[in-house]
Amino acid sequence: MAVKDRDRFSTATRIRLLGEQTAARVYRSQTKRQARRSRLTGRAALLALVMCSLIVALAYPMRQYVSQRAEIEDLRREQQQARERVERLRDLKARWQDDAYAEQQIRQRLHYVMPGETGFIMIDPHAAKQSRADLGAADRPWYANVWDGVDKADASDR
Repeated sequence: MAVKDRDRFSTATRIRLLGEQTAARVYRSQTKRQARRSRLTGRAALLALVMCSLIVALAYPMRQYVSQRAEIEDLRREQQQARERVERLRDLKARWQDDAYAEQQIRQRLHYVMPGETGFIMIDPHAAKQSRADLGAADRPWYANVWDGVDKADASDR
């Protein structure tokens, strides 16, 4: 045992023991530092940078693509509406080609009557209560608008 006790107090043993203790302390501090250190490595930072640049580079073309698709859809809708309007106008043209329809419209719109018939026009009692001033300028004949202008000009001089 004497050799072991002497060996325990020798300088080489002390230095070795001191080195092991120091290495253990350094290892513990490194593991603590690594635990606290961010997990963002250089590769991860580069990958994030590349992804951000791709997103920025593709943002404008994607926005253009989406807006153009919406514009195409609007134009298709307008085209369909134009086709429907053309179809309605063709139907109306075909109806006007029929003499019976044309005669009906002439009688209704122009108040024409056939020879031997007596024409009557019914006046709406509510319309008679409306004065000339209450009617809009577009709803009256042009000469009524001129006459009202003359009346107003004459009334302002008084």
